[in-house]
Amino acid sequence: MITRINVGPIHPGTHGVLRLLVDVDGDTIKRVETHIGFLHRGVEKLVETRMYMQSPPYMEKLDYIAPLAFDELLVAAIEGALGVEVKERAQYIRVIQLELQRIASHLLWLGTLANDVGQLATVFMWAFSDRDKVMRLLEESSGTRMFYVNQRIGGLIRDQPPDFKEHALPLLDYLEKRIPEFEATLEKNPIFTQRMKGIGVLGKEDAINFGVTGPVLRGSGINYDTRSNQDYYVYKKLNFAPQIQYRGDSYSRYKVRMLELRESIKVVRNALNKMPEGDALGLPVRLINPAVKNRIVRVSRETPRGEGMMYMVADPQRPYRLSIRSPSFVNLSVLDHISREHRFADLFAILASLDPVMADVDR
Repeated sequence: MITRINVGPIHPGTHGVLRLLVDVDGDTIKRVETHIGFLHRGVEKLVETRMYMQSPPYMEKLDYIAPLAFDELLVAAIEGALGVEVKERAQYIRVIQLELQRIASHLLWLGTLANDVGQLATVFMWAFSDRDKVMRLLEESSGTRMFYVNQRIGGLIRDQPPDFKEHALPLLDYLEKRIPEFEATLEKNPIFTQRMKGIGVLGKEDAINFGVTGPVLRGSGINYDTRSNQDYYVYKKLNFAPQIQYRGDSYSRYKVRMLELRESIKVVRNALNKMPEGDALGLPVRLINPAVKNRIVRVSRETPRGEGMMYMVADPQRPYRLSIRSPSFVNLSVLDHISREHRFADLFAILASLDPVMADVDR
């Protein structure tokens, strides 16, 4: 006998305003129907009604866990349309900020994942405490705590403070020592491993066919990371390498993100040590009189949740058309496929392993 269970949209396990209609036979999942749109704001159309540099503050609300990701993505699209090169020092600082943002995002995900699979206190509090340290460091370079809006065409609003490196390196050393503690606490707990290993398996072929990206794709053994495949900014100078696991289950997606924490620490440390002197400031907004050189622009970036893509048809002053491919929206599409025949309790571990942010889904 099939029973339909309504999960959400106000539910701690659905990470915001996601509603799931779950058909179960006993406690075995037979179908998961996702209902989205509870947060829909029509971002693309709103950006088309504003001048170019009026939109970055609004774009940061698309992923409130990693606000810099979409801020930088929009500014990169504008730079492509105007044919503006980013200053070398600004490229290093953007990489530093984006990777620190990735660390903060993955730490929040780690805490909520632990909470979703029953590890209610220790890892959750550890992760949020460490994330706060990263956010304070980002605050030093931008002046704000959560929505940074530090991108300008060709560079940044402000350079890093003179003592930023002295504050950043000890924090990186601290985080590097903390990751094994997180892993030991979780992976030595048989309840955690039983709830993650072999759960929500997404095979290579299915991962490609569904179009998933980011840790969800790399957890299925696909070596694709926009930071290396698209070769933007200075990632190749910083010895960056994509992190991959091969089983395609929830545990593999967890391990990819834990490895990415280490990789981001390495990249930030290398960038701090190799960053050249010079000017990193972008064009002042009041002096910009855009001359569009490339009317059609497509830009991809590796956000913490996967490949964010922006397609822009540019006009002077504002985009004529803007379309966003958000990673959470695409990754969420596999939930039904990888949840079937699992127990109802496994649904929340599977969903957490996808790491969706609903503002990213409901653009």
